[in-house]
Formats: sequence, C-alpha cells, structure tokens
Amino acid sequence: MELSYILQEKYNVTIKTATNEQIYYALAFLINQKTKNTKSKPTKKKLYYLSAEFLIGRLLGSALVNLGLYESVAKELCENGKDIADIEELENEPSLCNGGLGRLAACFMDSAAALKLNAEGVGLLYHFGLFRQVFENNAQTAKPDKWLSDKSFLAKTDTTYPVEIGGKMLMARQYQIDVIGDSNYKNKLTLFDLESIDEKIVADGIEFDKQDISQNLTLFLYPDDSDENGRLLRVYQQYFMTSAAAQYIIDDCVKRGCKLSDLHEYAVVQINDTHPTMIIPELIRLLCEKGTDLDDAINTVSKTCAYTNHTILAEALEKWHISMIKKAAPKLLPYIEILDSRVRRKCCDEKTFIIDSNDMVHMANIDLHVCFAVNGVAKLHTELLKTTELSEFSKLYPHKFHNKTNGISFRRWLCLSNPRLAKLIESLVGSSYLENAESLKVLLKYINDEKVLSQLVSIKQENKQKLSQYLFKKQGIHLPEAFLFDIQIKRLHEYKRQQLNALSVISMYLDILSGKIPKTPVCVIFGGKAAPAYTIAQDIIHLILCLSQLVNGDEAVSRYLRVVMVENYNVSWAQKLIPACDISQQISLASKEASGTGNMKLMLSGAITIGTLDGANVEIAELVGRENIYIFGDDSETVVNRYKDKSYQPQKYYDENKKLRDAVNFITSEKMLAIGDRNRLRRLKNELLTKDWFMTFPDFDEYMKTREKAYADYFEGQSWSQKMLVNIANAGYFSSDRTIKEYNADVWKLN
Repeated sequence: MELSYILQEKYNVTIKTATNEQIYYALAFLINQKTKNTKSKPTKKKLYYLSAEFLIGRLLGSALVNLGLYESVAKELCENGKDIADIEELENEPSLCNGGLGRLAACFMDSAAALKLNAEGVGLLYHFGLFRQVFENNAQTAKPDKWLSDKSFLAKTDTTYPVEIGGKMLMARQYQIDVIGDSNYKNKLTLFDLESIDEKIVADGIEFDKQDISQNLTLFLYPDDSDENGRLLRVYQQYFMTSAAAQYIIDDCVKRGCKLSDLHEYAVVQINDTHPTMIIPELIRLLCEKGTDLDDAINTVSKTCAYTNHTILAEALEKWHISMIKKAAPKLLPYIEILDSRVRRKCCDEKTFIIDSNDMVHMANIDLHVCFAVNGVAKLHTELLKTTELSEFSKLYPHKFHNKTNGISFRRWLCLSNPRLAKLIESLVGSSYLENAESLKVLLKYINDEKVLSQLVSIKQENKQKLSQYLFKKQGIHLPEAFLFDIQIKRLHEYKRQQLNALSVISMYLDILSGKIPKTPVCVIFGGKAAPAYTIAQDIIHLILCLSQLVNGDEAVSRYLRVVMVENYNVSWAQKLIPACDISQQISLASKEASGTGNMKLMLSGAITIGTLDGANVEIAELVGRENIYIFGDDSETVVNRYKDKSYQPQKYYDENKKLRDAVNFITSEKMLAIGDRNRLRRLKNELLTKDWFMTFPDFDEYMKTREKAYADYFEGQSWSQKMLVNIANAGYFSSDRTIKEYNADVWKLN
C-alpha cells in the first residue's frame, strides 16, 4: 500500500493536491501498515533498559529510514512539488529528555531493534519534558514543552499498575512507542504516565504546586530541586517509575513462563545512571511479597540488574536523605536498610556504605553492591572510575567493572540527517557499512582522490546552506555559508566549558577591533539548555546572547565574526547543525566528561574536533591520529591532582595573562553592561575570578592557539578535506550497534 493510494482512499486527493497534514497522516498510516504484523524476537531472556530519559527525536523520518522507504518517499514528494522536511516539521519532537544520557538511550534502543535483540526501553511519559527554551532580553526563559498531540506515535495500552507514594495510591498507565528495526522486526519503548495527571496546574512558565503529587508527578523531567519540595518530588517521581517498571517486568516475565526464582533467566535490567536505582529494592520487595525468601530475592535481583555509570561528578551521583525515602516509599526503606546492613558486615569504609552517617542514601552504592555488572562509557572514564571515584568498589568487586564506549545510531545521524553524505559513502564502500560500520575505513583509499574530496566539501557547503535557511526561518538570523561554522552544542554546564569558548570569542572580537583581521571568517554557534536552578549556567547563556547582539550588530566586526545561539536546542536542531559543522568543540575539563556522543555524531559528518583529552575524545584521537584532531589543555592526571591538593588559584592566571585578563574584564565592560544584565554579568565574572570550578583559565592560552591553528588549516583547503575524510573513515567504531553487541556478548546474553 503506497502513499498515493492511501491519499486517494483516505482523502480523495493526489500527492500534488494533498495538504502537508494529509500527507503526514498518510505516511503514519503507511508506517503502521508496514509494521502491524511485525513482532519482537521471542527469546527467553529480555532486556529492560531503564532510563529517566529517552531523547528519541521525531519518529516519522527515522521510521521511514529504518523501513527503507525514506529515499523513495522523499523523491515521490519532490516530484509532486512537496518537501519531506516540511512534512516532518509537523511532528512535535517528543520531550522526554535533557541531553546525552537520553540520546544514548534512544540510540541503544534503535540498535537493539536493528540487531533484532529482544529489548524494551522503560521510562516515564513527561508531558512537558525539561522545558521549552525561549530567549527574552538576552536570557533563557523556560516554558512548558507541550508535545503530546494526535500526531505523536504514542499508543495507550490497557495496562495500569498501582503505586503507593507518600501515603497515596496512584495509578501508572502504560503507553508504548514502536522502535522499528526493519519491516520484519520491532521492539517497544514503554513509558508510564500518572493516570490523574493535570496539565492545567501549570501556567505559562514551569511553576506548579510541587506538593500535589496526584496531579504533578509526570509533568516535567527533573523538577526544580532547589527547595525541599522539589527534591522530594524527584524521589516520588523515581519511585513511581521504578515501581511501575518492576511490576511490569515481573508480569511480563511470568507470562513467558518465569517462576520468579529464575527471574534472571528471563530478564536483565540495565540501570541507566542512578535515577532508576530504586528498581533494585523494589524488585526485592515484590519478590518477597510473592513468597520468595529474602536471601533468595536479593540473590535473584543481584543476578538480574546491571548498572551504567555516566559520571564522576560527585553532585551527579545521587543521594537522598532517608526521610525522603520514608515519605515517598516507606515500604521500600526496610529493604534499603537490609542491603546497607549487609554491606556494613563486610566493609568498614564508610564510602562504601549505602546509608552514610548523615542518613543520606547513596543510590550509586546500591547499584555497585547489588548489580552483577558495572560499566563506564569510555576507556578514560572507566579507568577513572576504577582508580579514583569508585576505587573502593573496584577493589571489592574487580570482576564487575568493564568498559562499554558509547556509540550513535548511523541510521539517524547519517542516513536521516546527512543523506547526501550517506549516498556518497554507499557509492564508495557499499551499502553493507550499516551492518559493518568498520568498513568505513575503506574510505581511506580515497585520501588523495580530488573528486571524492571535492564532493565532501560540496556536501558540507550544501548542509551549511540548509542550516542557514533553517536558522533564518526559525530565528531570523542569516549566516553566510562562506564562513567557517564552529559549533558547540550540548547541555549548558560549567564542566563542558561554554565559558571558555565565550572568552575566546571575546578575545577574537577584541583582536578584530584592534586591526588583527582573520583570514577565515567564522560563525561560532552555541546550542544548549541550562537547568532552571543552575544560575551560573544561565549567566553563561546570557553572556553568549549579549555577545551575539554586540558582535553581529557591529558592521565592521560581523564581516569576520558572527555569534549565534540556537533557541531550544533539540534533536531536530542537531540534525541540521551536525551535518553543517566544520569544527566540533569538545572542550570539557579533562576527567569530567564521561564520554560524549555529540563528538561522535559530528566526526561522522566530517567535522574536525577541537578538544581536550577527555571522554571519548581520547579514543577519537587514537583512531584518527593527532594530525586530524586538535588537542589542547591539561590532562586528566594534572586536573585530578589539582583538585586533590587544592592548588588552583584563578586570580593568579588572571594577573599574569593580559589576553585572558582583557577577555574577563570585557564581561563587565561598558559595551556589555549597556546591553546586558549588570547582576548576571558581574556574578559570572566574580565566579570565574574567585572559583572557576572547572579550570577555564589554565587552558585559555593553549585553547586560543589551537583554535587559530585550526582556522589556518581550514583556510588551506585540501588538507582540511583530507582531515574530514579521515574522521569519517574512522567513525565506524562509534556505531551504537558495536556498543550493543558488546553489551549483549559481555552482560545481557540475550541470544
């Protein structure tokens, strides 16, 4: 059943005369028809991938790609005067995530389906996500990101589960979204929603009554936790997710023949970061309620659950006061205390206790003691976990720790996002590169092929043109495609060091004013949200937006430098920005970024990385060679030692480095204060001078020089296109299919 037939049958129109909305519904119907008899693989053991976030992006285009229909549909639409991009724009982007954690989860679910592994994602159905970012007065404001509509691919089920929270019995309703591998295989993403949710309690902003859990529990991802009610709401939300998930997992396994004592033979639960940790005591509690002996229940759950750690940042390793657990899930607390008492019988180091001397419950410690496998997400990250942050646990359980370097779905981040590049690659290495991404290395034989190199440049220019058009459509900003596009797109956080990028931009601006004209005109592009309670991150956004107004409004400077921050950065923006990027900014403080996946996506589309030796940048550098990446900055050992001996003094660097001092002082210059908020700018400057927690200043000089070197190399032309080819050719290792195969072979053992 093809598109033209569906349109005729349903609406009595042709493709040429149909509205975009009619075409959208017809394509959704087509996808449904192609997959209605498709089922998951009926293996005995099934993966339940628990995550607070799933950044799945728009689903229409990705479904067409995975079904092998995208190219033919796009061509047919084009022949009839329609643009498939306009059709895709009708779908609201599912607002189920904050950043890389959820994008990784989405890629993993895509790969599991492509590899025909019996796997299901499990999370929460947020009505407004994190928030929709709007820029007003050069500052971030937060609005509800209302995405649910009749165009979503979400299906309501008849399944509900009771969850007792804070003395109230609430009902969790199960919804599902198809995760399509191909026309013969699909999995599900299960999302639980609160039956009694009430969107009307939220006004224009994101404020609401945090105490009314019978109405608010699934409104927002990561409710503002700057007060006690917000923190408690997060605990309620996590228990709601894990209790519903635990009940569902047990029911699902019993239907397939599980006798509970053999749960680990039917299920493997992958805990994605600490947010779903309460699944462990909840499974133990439910098994005991169903008649399982306590020791047997703990043993069974310890053979069922595995844990992925995503950070060494202490503030991101969640801990909740015991009083909060008692309020949210009083029935759960005895099981947490039992687990803690068992730890104390074999360990004397308080760092390993589940409940510390301040009555804080350490969620990661539950995972580390109970789960049968623990992994980091890049080689450097895993090594740092074993030697620093989690060294005590590594000594206790050396057999548990292993590395699984993150990956990305090539189907979305190449085939869908950069189809012309995908077509060129297929013509050079064959279509099998999606099944064997390492075959991209065949591209290296074209390293001196001028025709291939010029095609890469042509594709990049076309993508830059598309981004420029999209940016003008969305924000009324024009970017000249002849400029170099230098892009940093990620969550706003001091450790990711957007402030270092901004200081460098200030320095470039001051150089141009002084007569130092660059050979290469540059557009510096930012994208990312700051958490509502993260004041300094919001101040950094304010600085960037003020710089954008100042630089772009200066006719003499804007011929050589532009600064842009895209509003409400999300997957749809990423699919435009990544193919257009020339330089990928991956400048987190060494030792702080677990892995990153943006670095992989940008590399795959031929962007060249400027980065520290942090996260997966280390592995990118090993693969492409130092001549095809721009590495700068202190290494992780230097950084870790500096934190340990508390020797870092930002004022010293400021006093000794005039270029840095000029850039920092400019934050509160007359020009900036004329357009910016005095309190925000002064607070940010003071934060840098007195704290600079993520050591912006020590790397400033080398970062400036490295950036200048990259710009000079870009100006040279052919050598740059060769770097592009080398990066694309070596991106195969970062396929999420490879990561999932490793998980399955080493941890899940699904088939």
